[in-house]
Amino acid sequence: MASDVTQVTTTDVEPDEAPRLRADAARNRAKLVATARDVFTTEGGEASLELIAKTAGVGIGTLYRHFPTRLDLLEAVYRDEVDVLRETAEKVVPNHTPFDALELWLVAFVDYAATKRHIFTELVEAVGRESELMTHSRAVIYDTAEQLVTAAQAAGQIRSDVTSPDVLRLVGGCTMMPNFDREQTARILTIVMDGLKLS
Repeated sequence: MASDVTQVTTTDVEPDEAPRLRADAARNRAKLVATARDVFTTEGGEASLELIAKTAGVGIGTLYRHFPTRLDLLEAVYRDEVDVLRETAEKVVPNHTPFDALELWLVAFVDYAATKRHIFTELVEAVGRESELMTHSRAVIYDTAEQLVTAAQAAGQIRSDVTSPDVLRLVGGCTMMPNFDREQTARILTIVMDGLKLS
């Protein structure tokens, strides 16, 4: 009988506990990626993993369980930033004018570019410019920008003599100043959009 009780108890507990543990792990992973992005942006690409773990409120062992190497964390941050760009486009296009959709997406692109400047060199040195990570990310960014710019041009809302690479270079350049200033960059983005807009 004792073995039967033990078996029932184990069966009752395990299905409830396993999902909770998986959810906790997923939250920790997401927290680490978000924190790493913020720390790299404010402290630079040389920021330590120990600082990231401390800022995220987890132990360094938790960080290493999710990201065994620094490169694993850098790749996760970069993929997450590109995913945000893709998801932003999916959200704004159905609910805004083409001009506003482009502007909202470019706000997200500024955040991506600000993070990229601190981790891109280290990533490229590790995986190469033609790695799957880099080629996929470029495709997502350039294809999305092309769709948004083309839609705004077709709607007669922005000038027709610019290309999506022009827009990306204009906006991306705003983040390349030595001391990234989010408020200043927002003002510059407004100037860029005013220059693109057709009256």
